[in-house]
Amino acid sequence: MDRLLLRVGDRSPRVAEVRGTLARLGLLGEFSGDTTGAETQKWTAEDEYFDAELAHALRGFQQQRGIIADGTITSGTLRALREASYTLGARILSLQSVQLVGDDVAQLQTQLHDLGFYTSRIDGHFGPNTHKAVVSYQTDYALQADGVVGPATLRALSYLGRRITGGSPQSIREKEQIRAAGPKLSGKRVVIDPGLGGSEKGYTVQGKFGAITEEEILWDLAGRIEGRMVAASMETILSRPRSANPSQQDRAEIANAFGADLMISLRADIYPNAKANGSATFYYGTHHSFSSMVGEKLSDYIQREITSRTPLQNCRNHRQTWDVLRLTQMPTVQVVPGYLTNPGDAAILTDPSWRDIIAEAIVVAVKRLYLLDKDSHHTGKFSFEEVLALEDNR
Repeated sequence: MDRLLLRVGDRSPRVAEVRGTLARLGLLGEFSGDTTGAETQKWTAEDEYFDAELAHALRGFQQQRGIIADGTITSGTLRALREASYTLGARILSLQSVQLVGDDVAQLQTQLHDLGFYTSRIDGHFGPNTHKAVVSYQTDYALQADGVVGPATLRALSYLGRRITGGSPQSIREKEQIRAAGPKLSGKRVVIDPGLGGSEKGYTVQGKFGAITEEEILWDLAGRIEGRMVAASMETILSRPRSANPSQQDRAEIANAFGADLMISLRADIYPNAKANGSATFYYGTHHSFSSMVGEKLSDYIQREITSRTPLQNCRNHRQTWDVLRLTQMPTVQVVPGYLTNPGDAAILTDPSWRDIIAEAIVVAVKRLYLLDKDSHHTGKFSFEEVLALEDNR
């Protein structure tokens, strides 16, 4: 659970920090306070008050960063603001025990990518792959090859500019990994990530068999997906036990440690207006540069399979930068099959028979991903029995 939650009307030093950061990013026009961002930054009691103007500016930032644009200050939003406050050259970058994170790192990765030195995901984390790319760049251009991005390396980068654009080596590698893995599901490793957990039960809705919580729906759906994957000889692991609600970072670390080929994250949606309805899927991608090509393809398959088999409205697939998508080393898709606050969606999600259909849709979509150009099946018509038959046809 996010312990930090500040809304309009609240007072806190964190509000002043957010106000100064938004002003420094050019998203808050009328602000005459301290925007230096230094540890000695000064602010007044007025700066600590959360007003409607700040909420409006914050929504704009959240929308830019792929965060739910609710105008509240949470730990996730505050972390994103801190990351966005760094531009390349504002600090020395190097590999550290606690990784440096920020937009400056993403800028560095993008430049090294365009120069052909960095081929991993542009995630804004200065990890071993970024360090290796920096060392390679420094070696090739007769700089001190220490992996530290200081004045000399920054100056050299600014002189060279971009050598190539377009075509992501990471996306090409993702597709090649899928191709090399072959069309069979057997042996593929998948992490299934049901949301919530522990004391966090989420939204409660009345179903045909009585009251049921959001957590129960997601846990049951995860079990139905897992059962089919195991039947197809896949290796699966759940991102959490029933008794815990790990952070998005922890869920991503579990998937990375498992060496998964894919991660399927499950969430439900709620909204104050009961008219909001429909299924949507999400994959990792920024709105101005890198996106996971395989994640996008799998999310499209899942989206189309679910909406062709159920009455759920098709709200499409979308790129996002959420931690569970960004921090995983494998293609990850978050599936949001509907709104529990919508009577129609809730009737579907609380019905075990419909959850069975959604689970089958997800597994069929995974099979279609691995079939690649051998996939000739019509959306919504490919059954799990046919999937198993293809697995047995060796």
